[in-house]
Amino acid sequence: MSRFLKACRREASDATPIWLMRQAGRYMVEYRTLREKYTILEIIKTPELACEVTMQPINAFDLDAAIIFADILPPLEGMGLELEFVKGEGPVIHNPVRAAADVERLVVRPPQEALSFTLEAIKLARAELDSRSIPLIGFSGAPFTLASYAVEGGGSRNRQHVKGMMMGHPDAWHALMTKLSEVAGHYLLAQAQAGAQALQLFDSWVGELSPDDYAQYVMPYSKRALDIAKQAGVPVIHFGTNTNGMLHHIRDAGGDVIGVDWRIRLDDAWAQLGDSVAIQGNLDPVALFAPWEALKTRAQGILDQAAGRPGHIFNLGHGILPTTPVDNVRRLVDFVHEYTSSNASKA
Repeated sequence: MSRFLKACRREASDATPIWLMRQAGRYMVEYRTLREKYTILEIIKTPELACEVTMQPINAFDLDAAIIFADILPPLEGMGLELEFVKGEGPVIHNPVRAAADVERLVVRPPQEALSFTLEAIKLARAELDSRSIPLIGFSGAPFTLASYAVEGGGSRNRQHVKGMMMGHPDAWHALMTKLSEVAGHYLLAQAQAGAQALQLFDSWVGELSPDDYAQYVMPYSKRALDIAKQAGVPVIHFGTNTNGMLHHIRDAGGDVIGVDWRIRLDDAWAQLGDSVAIQGNLDPVALFAPWEALKTRAQGILDQAAGRPGHIFNLGHGILPTTPVDNVRRLVDFVHEYTSSNASKA
C-alpha cells in the first residue's frame, strides 16, 4: 500500500507522504502552455486533457498522490446554473440562486450523466498512475462552499447573500443544502467507482461561519455528503480553511482525514481532533516563495509537530499559488521524504 493511503488509515510508513492542493496548475509551464490553446472548462471537459494535466506534477515531482484535474463548480452547471470563468474575475454564475423558486428549479442529475467527463478522466489517469503505484484522489466542493458560489454568483468578501438566505430564509436554505449534499455525495461516490482511491471534500469558505451556524445550518449536509461518499469504502479527506473554532464539528461531520490550514499549529489541531482521525496540512502556501532555507525551516517545524506520529499527510493549508517557484516545490517534496525517512531510520 502507498505511503499516502497508509497515512489516511493512520498506519506507519517509511516516510511522511506529501501532495499539494492545486498541484496541477498555473505555476507549471506545461499547464500554461495548454491554457494558451484551451479554456479551463475545455480542459476539464476533455478527459484526455484533464488526464494530461493531472499527470504534469506527477511527472515533475516525487509526489505521493495525484488529484484529478477538475474544479468544484461544474456540478452547479449540471444543476442548471450558467457557469463562466471570466479572465481577471474568476468564476461567475450568471443566474444565481436568490429565492425559493430558484432552488426549486435546480435539478439533481446523476453524476454519470452531468459529470461524465471527469469520471472518464479518472479512468484514464488511473491507467497511467497504476504502473507507478501512485494513488489518485477525486474531489468535490462541500455543500456550503457550493452554496456560496451558487447564491453569491461568484466570489464574495462577506458572503452577504448566502448568509442572508441561511439566516433569513431557512426553508429555502435547507432545500438548497439538501440538493447540494446529494449532488456532492453522489459525485464523490461516482469518482470512487470510476477508480479514485481516495476522496476529498473541499469546504473552502466554511470558516466564514460561526461554529453555531456551522453546526445548525451546514454540518448535517456535509455529514450527508460524506456518508454517501463513505459507501465507496475508500479514505475520505474533509478539508476546510479557517476552521480553528469548529474543528470538533468538522471531525464529527465525517472524514478519515481532517485537513487544516496554517492558522493553527498542526499539533494543536491534532490535540483538538483526537486519535480517531488522520491529519493533513498545513504549510502556508506563501512560504513556497521564501528562500529555501526559510522554507525548509517552516516545513521542518510542521514535521516536528507531527513527531513521526502515523497519520500525517504533508500538504499546504490551501492551494498552491500561481507564481510559485517550481524549484521550491521540488525541494520541498524531496525534503519531506528525506527528513522523515531519516528520522524513521533513527527511531
